[in-house]
Amino acid sequence: MGVDDARSRPGDPAEQALQALVSELDRCVDELGRARLRAETLLRERRSGRTWTDIVSGEPRPLVVERISTVLAALATAGHAWRREQAAALQGEQVSINRIAAMFGVTRQRISALLKE
Repeated sequence: MGVDDARSRPGDPAEQALQALVSELDRCVDELGRARLRAETLLRERRSGRTWTDIVSGEPRPLVVERISTVLAALATAGHAWRREQAAALQGEQVSINRIAAMFGVTRQRISALLKE
């Protein structure tokens, strides 16, 4: 299969992983927006003289720190899947592991491990 054929192939795993990443980024932006609004509220409460114990004890779930942890985990998962599929797609286009490693800014060993997953 030539490069042009690979570009138009339906069900391209790299394209699907990229679409999943875009969707996850959108979800995370929304979640971080909610976390930011809540953090601003926490700042106002603290500046009004409330103790951290009172603030955190009264904070509705998910806590700001929980929202951030959830976002980081989701981005790590989606980003890893995208990186793996992108590396596989590049390898399918006959790009060397060394060149993929240079493109990604990692070692060739990291790309080899990624492609073995």
